[in-house]
Amino acid sequence: MPTPLIGVSTYLEPSVRWGVWRQPAALLPAGYHRLVQRAGALAALLPPDDTPGAAAAAVARLDGLVIAGGPDVEPVRYGAAPHPETGPPARERDAWELALIDAALAAGLPLLGICRGMQLLNVALGGTLVQHLEGHKGPDGVFGTHTVTPVPGTESARVLGGEDARGVVVPTYHHQAVGRLGDGLVACAHADDGTVEAVELPGAAGWTLGVQWHPEADTGEDVRVMRALVDAAERRAARRPVAVTAPPYRGRCRSGRP
Repeated sequence: MPTPLIGVSTYLEPSVRWGVWRQPAALLPAGYHRLVQRAGALAALLPPDDTPGAAAAAVARLDGLVIAGGPDVEPVRYGAAPHPETGPPARERDAWELALIDAALAAGLPLLGICRGMQLLNVALGGTLVQHLEGHKGPDGVFGTHTVTPVPGTESARVLGGEDARGVVVPTYHHQAVGRLGDGLVACAHADDGTVEAVELPGAAGWTLGVQWHPEADTGEDVRVMRALVDAAERRAARRPVAVTAPPYRGRCRSGRP
């Protein structure tokens, strides 16, 4: 079976220095593509594209999709006014990643949302966000850690160690979280303070999981979450019809004999 191709959403920065140049750039922390690779897949980076149909076209070529972490989702997306602690909008990124999520869900493509990616998944399905909470990150630019407890019987519990999964310590850096759950989503892990730390979509056409923590920040040693996505991508690829190819053309001589 070919190695699965996992797409990872990226974002645009308006001005980045490259040697003697300062130009716009599509960026993504290297932890994301490295985690995909350590989990046994190929990584394809997906910069924002506002061309009609671009998200569906990208999804059609992928075996799995990761919506990466990043800035706050614009509150207008879930019908709320901005909290004083909510960051500036990233409208181009919101639009691109929501289009990717919609296309992935429609196609049954295995989907993993990480931090902002989980929050955006919730918003895409009609949910809301808590715009500010304390205690879920370290100092600026430093990941904190806290304990996550999976809900027994869920995909999150299976991924993190089965029915006996308890007290999983994870890297964390966020100040927003899931509020009202989106349509069909189930909370499948919580922090000690009750914050929703993972969501899944039971009964969907494809495997769908969101985690609030940052598995890509864990030095690549814990690949369980990403490996679960890759496993789902492999199962989906195995169900695809095998393309029938014509035998090689050998031509005929002038007499018409092969």
